[in-house]
Amino acid sequence: MANQDDSFIREVNEELRSDQMKAIWTRFGGLIVALAALIVLGTVGKVGYDYWQETSSSQSGDAFLAALNLARENKSDEALAALTALEKDGYGSYPVLARLRSATLQAQKGETDAAITAFSEIGKDTRIPPALRDAARLRAAYLLVDHGTYEQVSSEVEQLAVPQNTMRHSAREALGLAAYKAGDFTKARSWFQQITDDAESPRGVMGRAQMLLDVIAASGKA
Repeated sequence: MANQDDSFIREVNEELRSDQMKAIWTRFGGLIVALAALIVLGTVGKVGYDYWQETSSSQSGDAFLAALNLARENKSDEALAALTALEKDGYGSYPVLARLRSATLQAQKGETDAAITAFSEIGKDTRIPPALRDAARLRAAYLLVDHGTYEQVSSEVEQLAVPQNTMRHSAREALGLAAYKAGDFTKARSWFQQITDDAESPRGVMGRAQMLLDVIAASGKA
């Protein structure tokens, strides 16, 4: 870009020496200078932005890895503090990843209600990519199977249990488990049957669904 700028300016200077270009310069000189300045400023801005982007992303990545290391060392409180800071000041996708990891740590610490709330809020945040929102909804739903009602699980993931959604298998499993736990074996059988009827269901999910279908059938309750 710098060579192009120098060539452009040199060519303009050479042409300006001619009488014909003197008239053009009188009329368009200001515009030419403005365009040249914009080219130079654009180049400087692009280089500066690229440097800032690379530096910021690298710093956030290092901070995220440091928080993960703290979590692996069972320093949960320190890890949560580092992740909270990254949520506020991180760059790119790292604030979202920090929120997800913070909620996971809360669940591991036994702070289930806080974890459910955090995952649920992430699932409703339209600024976050849909795949991450859906993953957060599923995490909330699985926690709610043991710590909530069927209605709460349904409010999180029933919208995902549709044929076109790639996370439908896990969503159906969470719904089936919640219905089974609530004693609604007819509804549970319906969800588990949808899993076994779907040829794209992962083997593990399908195996668990079939096992529970056999248990429901043997009980004679649905």
